[in-house]
Amino acid sequence: MIRTALLALSVCALPLAVAANPAQPASATQAFSNPFFEAKTTKFGAPAFDRIRPAHFRPAFYEGMRQHRVEIEAIANAKAAPTFDNTILAMEKAGLMLDDVSAVFFNMTSANSNADIRAIQREMGPVLAAHSDSIRLNPKLFARVQAVYDKRASLRTAEQRRLVERVYQGFVRSGAKLNPAQKARVSEINQRLSTLSTDFSQKVLADTNQFALVLETDADRAGLPQFFLDAALEAGRARGMPGKHVVTLSRSSVEPFLELSTNRAMREKAWRGWVLRGDNNDGEDTKAITSEIVTLRQERAAILGYEHHAAFTLADTMAKTPANVSALLNGVWEPAKAAVTRDAAEYLALAKSQGFEGDKLEPWDWRFYAEQKRRAKYDLNEDEVKPYFSLEAMLDAQFWVANQLFGLTFKEVTGKVPVYHPDVRVWEVMEADGRHIGLFYGDFFSRESKQGGAWMSSYQGQDRVNGNLKPMVVNVLNYTKAPEGKPTLLSYNDAETLFHEFGHALHGLLSNVAYPSLAGTSVSRDFVEFPAQIYEHWLGQRQVLERFARHSETGAAMPKELLDKVMAARNHDQGFATVEFLASALVDMDVHSQPNLPKGFDMGAFERESLAKIGMPREIVMRHRPTHFGHIFSGGYSAGYYSYMWSEVLDADGFRAFTETGDIFNKDVAKRLRNFVYAGGNSRDPAEAYRNFRGRDPDPKALLEMRGLADGTSNN
Repeated sequence: MIRTALLALSVCALPLAVAANPAQPASATQAFSNPFFEAKTTKFGAPAFDRIRPAHFRPAFYEGMRQHRVEIEAIANAKAAPTFDNTILAMEKAGLMLDDVSAVFFNMTSANSNADIRAIQREMGPVLAAHSDSIRLNPKLFARVQAVYDKRASLRTAEQRRLVERVYQGFVRSGAKLNPAQKARVSEINQRLSTLSTDFSQKVLADTNQFALVLETDADRAGLPQFFLDAALEAGRARGMPGKHVVTLSRSSVEPFLELSTNRAMREKAWRGWVLRGDNNDGEDTKAITSEIVTLRQERAAILGYEHHAAFTLADTMAKTPANVSALLNGVWEPAKAAVTRDAAEYLALAKSQGFEGDKLEPWDWRFYAEQKRRAKYDLNEDEVKPYFSLEAMLDAQFWVANQLFGLTFKEVTGKVPVYHPDVRVWEVMEADGRHIGLFYGDFFSRESKQGGAWMSSYQGQDRVNGNLKPMVVNVLNYTKAPEGKPTLLSYNDAETLFHEFGHALHGLLSNVAYPSLAGTSVSRDFVEFPAQIYEHWLGQRQVLERFARHSETGAAMPKELLDKVMAARNHDQGFATVEFLASALVDMDVHSQPNLPKGFDMGAFERESLAKIGMPREIVMRHRPTHFGHIFSGGYSAGYYSYMWSEVLDADGFRAFTETGDIFNKDVAKRLRNFVYAGGNSRDPAEAYRNFRGRDPDPKALLEMRGLADGTSNN
């Protein structure tokens, strides 16, 4: 099959894969008890993680590519006239082994890497890129695809027509219409980009793991509550420093530290470690890599006939053009920046009242005084709230919501399905009548073998072409694990991330289409976040919190007075949250909209100039600086980070379809949401899918209203 593999960062594309006949090790086809060469015998046909070892991947990749080449050559060289069945459907049936190996391997590179895995990743990236190009740039194969495309109006179903259109566009966007010299150069670029992307992600991981802020003294630990100290102690144990309290660069470690530590000097150390990942002018520095990635993307876009990479990327999205993206982002930027200006003045006044002597807050001060302001305004203390948001309770909550909306049930299958790490858990997902839907894996805790962030990936997509295959999806997060015997406690934002990634998981699990290339999350980048973001809304509903926000030790429900405060404070500091996100989206769009950036341009200088143009507040930095911006340099979001906000327009308006009925679990609305969004995959245009669900186009005003920015005031 020629389709997208779901990797890190909530849906990253596998490098479209390779010289027609890559050099193959002599042992590549020797099975030597390799699980990838054997029939699946595990329960549900799940990956045999208990048997898979790094040594199995290389031979499995080469054998998978060999099989795929044979299948593709048979399609391309067929003597029969091109038809949907002998061309498009045949490609849907090709490359199954390569798909299986890729799904497991690239999840491991992100979730449970080691030196052997990283070495294979560096080797196989360009080989797989060349393999993909040998297919997408095959003139005989494309001629057959085009012949079917030209007669698509005669196809039996709308889904067949959609599949043909998507396959055809995929070939064209890969360069199928280029001349031989242009094809060769595009393939060279793709292979180099694959290598650079791997280098980037591995350097960021190494730089992240190098940092450990040890809190040696009482002064170092000043202001930190017990739940944080417990987690920091466990982080120290995991880092080989038992008995030490350690702050890591996991977001669930460093952000609470910046909010709660009263030691300003230690906050600065943590903040600098956080924002300077990949930017320390050492062996893990990524600035040169990001610069080369950008210029190669620009060269490829020009060869394909686009003004710049952003134009190329957006042509295949809901947004369509950079101008449409700019209109959305700029429409939110000014209200958000105005809120930050007001908040900065309030926070500075608060700081001065507590003895702060400067005239300006520094970036390592913002979260601390924002938290002080939240406590003062809402009488809300994180120590008081966090015990009500245990990981176990929030897992129960996300499963219960799925049951109320879609009738799903979740049964943990401890010990029955192999896992790749002892922390990983697995649930069988079933319909209300007990029918098996798929498997849901949960990998929740930070470790040195795992990339930072949170994402959903797939080990197997829904597929009715190759045997009614059921989805197997995984959510990977990076919470700081509590010590043995204690519950892992989440912040409200942590719990929101849990719900977000589970929304992606449901998008994969509930897929119900005919063809695997259209299944699950294989949709445009600025639509794929919609199913995840709308699911976040249920966490913030009283009906859910009253049921599941229970004290991790006593089991008592959250008192109504405390719940009222939590609900009131949900939009606290939205100016900051919006500005740090938008700055990343705007710089991403800016750097990928430049047609004439010279080779070797200074990414650091570009970042500073780009932020200056938009008037970035000095007290805030980008949520993801270019030197560690995995979404755009090792994921699938280049010129696409805006998509979270584009989808936020959809989810803000879409959730109102429920609230307008007075029932957040309205069965009719939930049925439309399932049928046209979660189950529909890419079987129809995303704008049409949204209209079928909502009954109309989205109302963009809902976004500003949801963020508390519509009336020009901040919720501080």
